[in-house]
Amino acid sequence: MEGKNYLKLVWLLGYIAFAAVSCWATAESLYMLLPSWPKVMCWVVTVGFFIVASIGTKMIVDSFNPNIYLEHRGMRLVGGIIIVLMFWLICSMPTNTHTFFYRNVISETVARDISTTQSYLRQIENNTYNKAQAELKVSELRNKVELKLGELEAEIKNEANPGDGPKSQEIRRELASLLNVPKIESLTYKSTTKQQREILCDAYRSKIYALLDNRISNIRNEILSPSPQIVKEAKTAGKNLVELKGFIDDGTVNLYNAKDITTQVCDKLNNGYNIIKLNSIFVNFNSVDDEKKYTDNDPVTRVKSLNSVFDVWCDYIKGEYNGQGFIYWILISILVDVAAFVFFDLAFRKTEE
Repeated sequence: MEGKNYLKLVWLLGYIAFAAVSCWATAESLYMLLPSWPKVMCWVVTVGFFIVASIGTKMIVDSFNPNIYLEHRGMRLVGGIIIVLMFWLICSMPTNTHTFFYRNVISETVARDISTTQSYLRQIENNTYNKAQAELKVSELRNKVELKLGELEAEIKNEANPGDGPKSQEIRRELASLLNVPKIESLTYKSTTKQQREILCDAYRSKIYALLDNRISNIRNEILSPSPQIVKEAKTAGKNLVELKGFIDDGTVNLYNAKDITTQVCDKLNNGYNIIKLNSIFVNFNSVDDEKKYTDNDPVTRVKSLNSVFDVWCDYIKGEYNGQGFIYWILISILVDVAAFVFFDLAFRKTEE
């Protein structure tokens, strides 16, 4: 009898140990989701739910035990399954997985979110995107003008029909369109000798290059630039993120603390996200996913998404966490809870009297 009591104590201690791990993970997840709640309340809810789920698993096990007398086995089985589905599959397992996964990826996620947001804020601050776009237009314009100049010179030097005729006039109209001028007047020339044609081509080239320089100057002057106020806001938001990274590195901000994440990390990232959203015209996003995330009606940072058990599971279903070990943490969560339930059944097993 004493041996049985000793074993029951061992099973009970095993249950408490594994239940403590599970309840800690669930309470952490709930507190990240609801940081306004007192943490003790999260623990009360968690412990209560886990005990009920444990009772549900025992009801299922007892209903299959032929060695004990039990009334309404079928009802107990159905009731146990419903309890397990409600209190374990809907609450304990998803939240445990969330906490385990969160702690595994939060540092990398915060670093990536800060780095990406900083890069986009710098684009706004320096207007690098629009300047790059302007230079791209300049390069394309130069290439097109050089191509048309080559066609014009070839037409003028054409031995079969030399001179500045109708075909040359058509090419000049195309050049005028490229250079955004009404027209390019034809130049007078004395004869169609090879020397005179060379002189005519050089004259056209000088004239068109002058028009090209003027057009390039206009393109660069037409660059849309952020206002000084926007530049200041982007610069301040960037500095705040640099400061935040320093606080994380020296341990002042704890990434495992829900309040630090909400009041420090998320607040500063939210500010950066909102500035980028309002000034996305000055930003060249690295991907379609980034553009969608930063320009959404209500932008949600990657870190904030990671705080919510619902968002994490939704993102996992969409495939956003592929290759990050999410399935492994699901299995760990299940094994921890199953171990606790097994110890619970052993500790409170019914025997025939």
